[in-house]
Amino acid sequence: MTTKNIEDVQGSADNRQIAIDRVGIKDIRHPVRIKDRSEGLQHTIANFNMTVFLPQHFKGTHMSRFVAILNNHEREITLESFKEMLLETVEKLESEEAHIEMTFPYFINKTAPVSGVQSLMDYDVSLIGHVKNKQPQLSIRIVIPVTSLCPCSKSISERGAHNQRSHVTIEVQTDEFIWLEDLIEMVEAEASSELYSLLKRSDEKMITERAYDNPKFVEDAVRDVAGRLNQETRIFAYKVEAENFESIHNHSAYAMIERDKR
Repeated sequence: MTTKNIEDVQGSADNRQIAIDRVGIKDIRHPVRIKDRSEGLQHTIANFNMTVFLPQHFKGTHMSRFVAILNNHEREITLESFKEMLLETVEKLESEEAHIEMTFPYFINKTAPVSGVQSLMDYDVSLIGHVKNKQPQLSIRIVIPVTSLCPCSKSISERGAHNQRSHVTIEVQTDEFIWLEDLIEMVEAEASSELYSLLKRSDEKMITERAYDNPKFVEDAVRDVAGRLNQETRIFAYKVEAENFESIHNHSAYAMIERDKR
């Protein structure tokens, strides 16, 4: 049997009259290259979810085409090339809508504040794209781990104050290029203290005292980060979340602000 004579089962008709909102592939890993502010390019491994809208009259979608699209975009990933990937997906999968999520670890070489010792700090980054009616929408999501120190605990305690690891997650929409490092630094500047992978005792002393002098409720964290994002002209919409993994409670504290600046 020749290839020409092999039946296309996915492309056959379906009589149930039910469209599928998203169908495709999940959790496929692929090497990518990301712009790095200090090194030019960073090589990393991304996890992709790729889906399309399937009209009611088609039985299935062509899963192999998603993988083919990934292999065609092995070059450096930017907002522009990610947009091209979205548009290529709707074209090759013959759909009117497509959704792609690309999640990867991003590493920044950080210098400890006193000793100057250097170490790599990793951040979870996602590029999220959706296209409908040939209009792509893109956003960048980053999870930034920080330290938060409780203002109430500091106020009422005779000795010390409780602090904890916190995650501040931002998701921003922009039509212009913006360094991942710029976004991360905006958030870390508004924490009680930023984190480092490697510290000497002199660094630990300074960071502990910095956090004590800069207490933040979870509400303070989201408001202060939102204030920074409001001033950033390259960002037209954002969502900022803060979660404190409480050290003296069996629950997390959480806050979120979402704004469209247009």
